[in-house]
Amino acid sequence: MEGSSSGKHFMLVHGLGHGAWCWYKLVPMLRAAGHRVTALDMAASGAHPARMDEVPSFEDYSRPLLDAVAAAPAGERLVLVGHSLGGLNIALAMERFPRKVAAAVFLAACMPCVGRHMGVTTEEIMRRIKPDFFMDMKRMVLNTSQGPRPALVFGPKLLAAKLYDRSSAEVIAGVHSFPSQMLFTMLTVLLRTACRIRRWLRCW
Repeated sequence: MEGSSSGKHFMLVHGLGHGAWCWYKLVPMLRAAGHRVTALDMAASGAHPARMDEVPSFEDYSRPLLDAVAAAPAGERLVLVGHSLGGLNIALAMERFPRKVAAAVFLAACMPCVGRHMGVTTEEIMRRIKPDFFMDMKRMVLNTSQGPRPALVFGPKLLAAKLYDRSSAEVIAGVHSFPSQMLFTMLTVLLRTACRIRRWLRCW
């Protein structure tokens, strides 16, 4: 999902269980302001063709972003925007390609701790969430090439009451039409083995 060739180039990264579709209001606004926009589906998310059991690592999950940043023309500096878990995706891209990133926007997003594995953030979130938050969520196990992986199915009550409580009925109805929105693997295990952030790119 790309825009015009003028202005800055924004790359938008969704949160866990979402897809590029969630930026449907922001994309036309940025384009109308003269910017280029690339809204990405992370692996096994949104319209991405991979299945969840085919994504063995956080780097594989982040591959669409890493490939897009790597493919940016020489001299082009990007503005990365990550929402929720997408903050960890853009942090990884900043680490790998510091000269290709002009700025990073962490939009209500996870931020990794320098020198620690990237799962620390999600572990802390899970520690703070109260059990009743999960409402009609269901647990399951995915059989992957890396062995069994725990997964969660977000139920319609949880989606409406906790995650989309400020959204219109139309948006909530649309959410239910995306299977990847309802089911996601628990990435904490993957994040524990992900790279450690060694430095921060100073953004203005």
